[in-house]
Amino acid sequence: MEYVSIEVHNEFAARMKEENDRQNHRISSLEDGQKQINELISSVKVLAVNMENMAKEQAKQGERLEAIEQKPAKHWDTVIACLITGIVGAVLTAAISGIFH
Repeated sequence: MEYVSIEVHNEFAARMKEENDRQNHRISSLEDGQKQINELISSVKVLAVNMENMAKEQAKQGERLEAIEQKPAKHWDTVIACLITGIVGAVLTAAISGIFH
């Protein structure tokens, strides 16, 4: 059986330690990168929910704004209808009054 000298063994052990340290550093970097990616994914999810809520709120505000814009037009239509009714009533009253005199 052939044995390895202590110097060769120590050299091999030192190289293995260096390789392990290098691999551990790479794994640590990958873990940090994955953590950042997960945080980004969570932030994007929250952002998407917030944007959806904002879109719903904007739609509600659009409906309320439209209702507010319609109010003066409805009031104006009522005023016009009352004026027309008054004028027609006055004309009919004058016509009926003229017929009976």
